[in-house]
Amino acid sequence: MAPTRRPSDGLLARVNFPLYAVDMLTSRHILVAGGGGSSKTGVANGFEIYELYHNGSHFCAEEVLRHETGANVVMNFAVRNGGRRGYLCAGQEAHCQMYYVQPRVQSEEDGNGNGVGVGDGKPAPEERPHENGNVRQRNAHSGVEPVANGHKPPQSTADILRQFRRLHFDIQAADVIQTDFLKGAEPLQRVVRISGNGRLMATGGTDGKLRVWTFPQMTLAAELAAHSKEIDDLDFSPDSKLIASISKDAQGLVWDLASGQLQHKLQWKTPEGAKYLFKRCRYGTVEAQKDNYRLFTIANPLGKVGKQRGFLQHWDCASGQLRQAVAIDESLSSLAVRDDGRFVAVGTMFSGSVSMYIAFSLQRVLHIPHAHSMFVTGLQFLPITNEEGPPISSDTEAAVLSISVDNKVCIHSLPQRRTIPAWIAIVFLIVMIFAVFVLCSYIGI
Repeated sequence: MAPTRRPSDGLLARVNFPLYAVDMLTSRHILVAGGGGSSKTGVANGFEIYELYHNGSHFCAEEVLRHETGANVVMNFAVRNGGRRGYLCAGQEAHCQMYYVQPRVQSEEDGNGNGVGVGDGKPAPEERPHENGNVRQRNAHSGVEPVANGHKPPQSTADILRQFRRLHFDIQAADVIQTDFLKGAEPLQRVVRISGNGRLMATGGTDGKLRVWTFPQMTLAAELAAHSKEIDDLDFSPDSKLIASISKDAQGLVWDLASGQLQHKLQWKTPEGAKYLFKRCRYGTVEAQKDNYRLFTIANPLGKVGKQRGFLQHWDCASGQLRQAVAIDESLSSLAVRDDGRFVAVGTMFSGSVSMYIAFSLQRVLHIPHAHSMFVTGLQFLPITNEEGPPISSDTEAAVLSISVDNKVCIHSLPQRRTIPAWIAIVFLIVMIFAVFVLCSYIGI
């Protein structure tokens, strides 16, 4: 049986709007986004940035910035670090809004929110409102308590953060483009992805067309009539040569980006001939080799089909054939693959549970039942490398963030699995061979 929640895991932060998207802005900064929509419900729309750290006993998160987007709910986004500044491309109804994300360094002693822009050595401009003016920065002396799994962290938290220079962020709205053109109904961008080489951006939405844009210029490079119904998910291959698309038309397709031609159609024999729909797709490298990779999908039964279950699937990228599939007790809502390709995580639709699997075998190694009170809308693994700041992995082999429309940001970690070092195994083998040889000589065999 897979292990369940560790005592140090659970709630990281709670926001006041439903969450739909999550990603790592830096190696230790979490970006979450969502909102209540355009109706006047009083529920905000926008995104928040949290700094993540580990205080020796549990994970903690402290709010760094909150940016509200007026009447535009952020349903999906993609981020790209471009050196001196980052790019945030957010889906807002039928449009994709680009933001410049300018990090600036602030030491604990500064306390005034001023600092120098990363990489340019110049003073950062004063914080100014954008769009509707709803930007809130949190500095080290704002009096806001960090959230640590729903409890106040130990006093050593401030001491930990004081050892490091803090990153704050200036957000500036840039270009905006329309990415979906559905006629006869309300157009909506459902997904945006940026290629691993940072040169392309892809969008999909309710009109079923896969659009590829140059990045960061956001000029249209290709438009493919990929699907007959709305596109649910997209993902670039690690080498940026292929893109997978899945849709409510029950099709899972793999496209060659150089030619714009269909390379594979994902087909499998469904249980008892039932109809299944692909829900999410993600590529993952094999042992961190960007030219050697796998494709993972999740698929759900269509409609009310009794005890039929959802599936996590692994596809061979060379042949387009299904390699492995594991059944899961309910429909699935979200999927993530760690950046080195070693682990896969899924979130469920009804129970709000989160599970982690070994990528090459699809063996479940962690199961968190009822991690959220509603369906899991997003998952994101913590990076395996950490270039700056407090350690964020501690004694864990892997850790994944989860979000939901229950307004919670949670973390779930896999403890280090104890293994025998290779040299001990070799010595043990040599000793056993020698013992067998001595025994055989002794009895005259």
